[in-house]
Amino acid sequence: MMKTNAQLMAATIMALGMAAVSTSLMAADDESKPEMEKCGGIVKAGMNDCAGNGHACAGQAKADSDPSEWVKLPKGTCEKLTGGAVIKAEDMKMK
Repeated sequence: MMKTNAQLMAATIMALGMAAVSTSLMAADDESKPEMEKCGGIVKAGMNDCAGNGHACAGQAKADSDPSEWVKLPKGTCEKLTGGAVIKAEDMKMK
């Protein structure tokens, strides 16, 4: 009986330890994803991400460098690109 209790306790401690490790790994994975922002004015025709400039789908940009067409980039990247402008949510109303 004592041996069974010791085995059960060891298995429980091991399971709790594995749960704690997997939880911290999942949290670390979430933290490693960069915050994204919408960047307009840099898109090639047909290469936009979704919704903008009178349409509702990705890949429908009609012209290169249209300021209303956008792609998602890691935050801070857009401002470094020539012609790039961060598009805020209030600017995303369909025309």
